[in-house]
Amino acid sequence: MLNRLLEPKSIAVIGAAREEGKVGHVILDNLIEAGFKGDIYPINPKADEIHGLKTYPSVSAVKGDIDLVIIVTPAKTVETLIEEGGKKGVKNIVVISAGFKEIGIEGARLERQIVKTAKKHGIRLLGPNCLGVINAHIGLNASFTRVGPLKGNIAFISQSGALQTAVLDMSQELGLGFSKFISLGNKADLDEVDFIQALAADKKTSVICLYLEGVSDGSKFLRVASKIALKKPIIALKAGRTAAGAKAVSSHTGTLAGSEKAYIAAFAQSGVINAASLEQLFSFAKVLSKQRTPKGNKLGIVTNAGGPAILASDFAAKAVLRIESLSGSTINNLAKFLPSAANLYNPVDLLGDAKADRYEKALKIVFSDENVDSVLVILTPQAMTEIDKTAQIVAKAAKNSKKPIVCAFMGGPEIKKAQDILQLNHIPNFIYPEEAVKAIGSLVTYSKIKTRPKARYISYAVNK
Repeated sequence: MLNRLLEPKSIAVIGAAREEGKVGHVILDNLIEAGFKGDIYPINPKADEIHGLKTYPSVSAVKGDIDLVIIVTPAKTVETLIEEGGKKGVKNIVVISAGFKEIGIEGARLERQIVKTAKKHGIRLLGPNCLGVINAHIGLNASFTRVGPLKGNIAFISQSGALQTAVLDMSQELGLGFSKFISLGNKADLDEVDFIQALAADKKTSVICLYLEGVSDGSKFLRVASKIALKKPIIALKAGRTAAGAKAVSSHTGTLAGSEKAYIAAFAQSGVINAASLEQLFSFAKVLSKQRTPKGNKLGIVTNAGGPAILASDFAAKAVLRIESLSGSTINNLAKFLPSAANLYNPVDLLGDAKADRYEKALKIVFSDENVDSVLVILTPQAMTEIDKTAQIVAKAAKNSKKPIVCAFMGGPEIKKAQDILQLNHIPNFIYPEEAVKAIGSLVTYSKIKTRPKARYISYAVNK
């Protein structure tokens, strides 16, 4: 239904500007720089060409079909432009412009009117008051971001466009690759449910991330999310959890925030993974987009440092994980080559002088243990540590096992190259062991979601 919005062949930008720094100019720049292969029609009655592209006074002056229209003109002009687009046969419009329900009563009236006009022509509307839309795999960056995303398999749907710009800027450092970036804005028409449905069949998307300030239709969200969560993980960060946050939400997008407990219960019921913070949202996304789910919740830890392993063990219980004793044969095999001071149990402490070969032998043995469903590898950069070589060993071990593996290579500049090696081999790395453990916990959570019975939802008529 939304194919032409997410994968358009032609785009018109109403409000395309010649002046650098204006939103209409930035969007046109981004479309060109991202390498969009379709037709681009800048709409500006006061210009003949922008960036070598012929400009048009209106969408009606464009001879070809237009799959997607981006509007960046003042709020009071939007209704007329939607009407004109409808007469042209346009079916998808993104309204970047602000000045609608987020500013009060008059803005809300304008918003209702543009929705009414769009529905009259069968137009689907994204926004208003939004950042735009990005499809990294086709060179579509119809937004006013400063940078585009790395290509990947995570889709990010957000009510906050500014939050998305920050995430884009951090994405390379975080090792995150995105398929789609969808800014909902005020959700006057299209909302999170519409895009979750659209992304369910998207082969380029493996994980769906949500930043929500509120949900428009709770029962519909439950029905759709519970069905799609069986196929793809959905991770949600709900903002406005406190009274102060809810007040901020209302002034941001004009949304009613709702009860925190109600959302947590709804997420659990529908199979949506609840993220408590932005850091958690993308930690979970990173591991779910790169690793298979484990068969159970038993975690094996291999480390060259006792302290971080203890911290990881402490957090395991909070992350629905269990640290089981290793089998007798595993302990015996470890004892054959590890120093006498090493810990042969779980966590397996290889000691501070462990080089890459010690990690290699230990990982092979621990991976084969029936009391281990997933493995956490912890490394601290000590004087004798072969950091980069160990990363290569971990990558090799991951390829030879069907069990998920996550790393906590701790440090700064010393581990940078190793991080790159792990990222290249689709192995998530976290600076802190607690983050790694919580991320592995999300794998276990999703494993349970995938195997649970399909939910049934019954609606009752009530007298309101």
